[in-house]
Amino acid sequence: MFIKMFTVGMIWTNCFIVGDPQTEEAIVIDPGFDSASEAKNILKEIQRNRFGVRFIVNTHGHLDHTSGNKMMKEATSAPILIHEYDAPLLQNPTADKTLREGDLIELGDIKLRVLHTPGHSKGSIALLGADAIFSGDTLFAGSIGRYDLPGGSFEEIMNSIRNKLLILSDNVKVYPGHGEVTTIGEERRNNPFLQDFFRL
Repeated sequence: MFIKMFTVGMIWTNCFIVGDPQTEEAIVIDPGFDSASEAKNILKEIQRNRFGVRFIVNTHGHLDHTSGNKMMKEATSAPILIHEYDAPLLQNPTADKTLREGDLIELGDIKLRVLHTPGHSKGSIALLGADAIFSGDTLFAGSIGRYDLPGGSFEEIMNSIRNKLLILSDNVKVYPGHGEVTTIGEERRNNPFLQDFFRL
């Protein structure tokens, strides 16, 4: 699985190209860029790898993850996918398809399963592959997503992390919506927000 991360926009959002080099299919996750130059860098990488973009996927509907949707769609003609609960947050353009828990996004032999992880927003999702997860703004290296925004909930985000993410193997790589790449094991051991889960 090809993964390339770009950090874009005013608040350093991670945008990912995820592709299958064999079939030359790719998706773009969270195009949160707000300039044509950032879009150009991402499109150049897509072209360099000869990828055709099948989908644009938003892990949630906040502007720092969706502001480049229009530019990316105009450049690739790919449909925009987002969880049904956050679809109303998209205005121009609107979502082409809504996602639910358990949906599969397939790129050749690559399958990414949609996990509904509410807490940062009602429609937050993570995308789970064989040994990697794109966690959006639910789980970060050493931290968790904000839950004090409209649609956020501390109880929900902690339940999402406990029941959807921490059940995964330690070696699963976590590609978050902001900050550095980490692993489930690293966060299980050292994330200060999660230590109450493991105290007797």
